Amino acid sequence: NDMRRTISDFAAKVAASGPDTIALVFYAGHGLQIDGENYLVPIDVDPKREADIPLQAVRLNDLLNTLGALPTRMRIIMLDACRNNPFPALNQTAGHGLAIVDTKAGATGSFISYSTSPGAEAEDGAGADSPYTTAVLSVAKQPNLPIEEAFKRVRIAVSQATDGRQIPWESSSLTTEFRFFGGDTGEPAVTAPKSSSTAMRSVDDWRKDLQGKEPKVAYELVIADDSVAAYEAFTMLFAQSSYTPRMRSLLERRREMLAWNTAIAINTAASFDEFLASYGNSDLAATARKMRERVLNRSLGANAALIPPVLQPTNVALGPTCPCTIQPTLPLKKDVDTPIKRVNTPPIKQVDIPPTKRVDIPRIKRVDTSKPKRRPPPEEVVVERRPSGPPPGAVMEGIGIGIGIGLGGGFGGRGRSEPMPHRDNYQR
Repeated sequence: NDMRRTISDFAAKVAASGPDTIALVFYAGHGLQIDGENYLVPIDVDPKREADIPLQAVRLNDLLNTLGALPTRMRIIMLDACRNNPFPALNQTAGHGLAIVDTKAGATGSFISYSTSPGAEAEDGAGADSPYTTAVLSVAKQPNLPIEEAFKRVRIAVSQATDGRQIPWESSSLTTEFRFFGGDTGEPAVTAPKSSSTAMRSVDDWRKDLQGKEPKVAYELVIADDSVAAYEAFTMLFAQSSYTPRMRSLLERRREMLAWNTAIAINTAASFDEFLASYGNSDLAATARKMRERVLNRSLGANAALIPPVLQPTNVALGPTCPCTIQPTLPLKKDVDTPIKRVNTPPIKQVDIPPTKRVDIPRIKRVDTSKPKRRPPPEEVVVERRPSGPPPGAVMEGIGIGIGIGLGGGFGGRGRSEPMPHRDNYQR
């Protein structure tokens, strides 16, 4: 639509202006938060349901991201967009006002100002401009005024004009100071940032500073600071003041919006349960329940995708006759040749190693300590020759003949002697 085209043309001009450019965007119109996201609504949209807003409107984060990606010195966005919801079909689901935007979570060098507190609605006013625009035009003309101090004065002026019903709010990630008019030059001035003595002040610090002051003076100091610690200290010290009910309402809504911002950032079922436990009657409760259900459905879908399918067993008996029971074959994964990254390894430095000295080691004589084997004694053989004949007339009795070996065994003669045959019995 025309609004998106205008943003695109503006981004092109900023990009062509160089890195020293300061980009400033002022938007006056309707703004809505859907599911924790802020949308700027052009005048030509006609949403019939909540789902039409993201399609027809411009998301605030898209504008911030577009400008944050450009080479600029800083980006200043002023939104007079927290009006009442003009679409009756969305009143039952969309929350009131805009959600918190933390510029510190994005690129440095950003400054964003709301015309009223997060979750609250801004007033149109009775004049040509809204109370917020009127205050900005008046304060910005003051010379040599840092931007943080300028919007503190804007906050006090709007609070006074609306009797405390509207309190502007801002978030800054600036790293350098900016002035709309630097002294008498009429040009923007950018200087180094100054240390703030009120940064990160506790409730006790604020109680000490507010002690003894008039309620009206203390109220303006607390409104200018616009912190939870300052609001708590005021309600403790000025419990009977006419400003206290207004301050308690502002403090409670700020705590609620901080809790809502935390739930959206964590984006789990547990975070939305914690928000609903504390703010079950909030105008954001319906959105919290819807987003909780969405997170649960997304978790169930993710878990189902991780569970592998269960294959039914195949009946072997039906295999030849019923091929429909056979499970399809899963395709094989293709082997992908992963290129091997070549690493140039430096050559190994050669080191000259001196030769090893040769040492003569005396040879050890081998001594055979085994006992010598003894040869067995030779066998003794006794050969007895038969005499050619006994001497004449000699008769020998009791003579035994024995044969033995050297192993200790032997045979003796027969037990009786027989007479030798007579020589006459021999034949020649």
